[in-house]
Amino acid sequence: MNNTIISFNNISKVYGDNYVLKDVSFELEKGKFYTLLGASGCGKTTILRLIAGFAEPTSGDIYMDGKNIKNTPPNKRKVNTVFQDYALFPHMNVFDNVAFGLSVKKVDKDIIRKKVIQTLKLVQLSGFEDRSLSEMSGGQRQRVAIARALVNEPDILLLDEPLSALDLKLRTDMQYELRELQQRLGITFIFVTHDQEEALAMSDIIFVLNNGKIEQSGSPVDIYDEPINRYVADFIGESNIISGKMIEDNLVEFVGQRFECVDAGMRENEPVEIVIRPEDVEIRPVGSGKLKAKVDTQLFRGVHYEIICYDNQGNEWMIHSTKKAIIDSDVDLYFDADAIHVMRFNESEEEFDARLESYEE
Repeated sequence: MNNTIISFNNISKVYGDNYVLKDVSFELEKGKFYTLLGASGCGKTTILRLIAGFAEPTSGDIYMDGKNIKNTPPNKRKVNTVFQDYALFPHMNVFDNVAFGLSVKKVDKDIIRKKVIQTLKLVQLSGFEDRSLSEMSGGQRQRVAIARALVNEPDILLLDEPLSALDLKLRTDMQYELRELQQRLGITFIFVTHDQEEALAMSDIIFVLNNGKIEQSGSPVDIYDEPINRYVADFIGESNIISGKMIEDNLVEFVGQRFECVDAGMRENEPVEIVIRPEDVEIRPVGSGKLKAKVDTQLFRGVHYEIICYDNQGNEWMIHSTKKAIIDSDVDLYFDADAIHVMRFNESEEEFDARLESYEE
């Protein structure tokens, strides 16, 4: 049974001389939470607009449930969008806002009332039918926008940075609510954000975009633990990225020393880049670690201290530790072999996956 709901086949979108998307292909399965992650201008909102029918591809084909939707107008696609500014009608109460799409379709009034009440209950707004939008919080207005989209029973819900206007506490609460709602409904969510913590917390699958291309896709754990290149490693979380050389399988050299690692499948003595996450580095007394360094600065971040050290070759190291360090002290840095992630230069996602599969076999 084919579980694919959306397919992009070699999609490009050009405005004048500017390629917003360049030969993008992917498949999305039914019932999963997808996140399009990237900086402003990377093409993530354009993908939403193409799925919704608000824009047409310059080249390539888009399929929904196996059917080419190139000539399908937006109102004929089983897709609804929650916009960044919610796009609610301020002169209407909650009921009328949620009912608007059904009213335009001239659905029977009794059916509209039943569906609106059911949907408001789903987003925990029962009893708010007559409430004015001006009397509601930002989080409540966002739920109204989601209810207005869900009442049409879409197969796909598109969310264009819907949490960006909320304060930190409310934003975190809504992340939980959206994720729980998606799991309860079982429909496909496609969520756009530039916030990597948001993407890691909410998604089944993340697509990291850069300059109109998909740099890497995978589960949050895959993206975080196995970034394919410097852009992904830098964009997803904090990283220590250092130039090095792959001596042979499971042995890499950087900072003038050789270290055992778990990577393989590269050429001997191939130039590479090394990623070690700050939480995977320990500060130890001199003589008990793998690398000599000096503590430079320290900031308290609430759940951990963010400590900056420099090794003997001048490389900066960021360490996240629950233990306080002593500024200007000499220390050793320690990390396990599996904390070292080796990245090749200019390796495509397909080449990365093939190398990984070959080595695992």
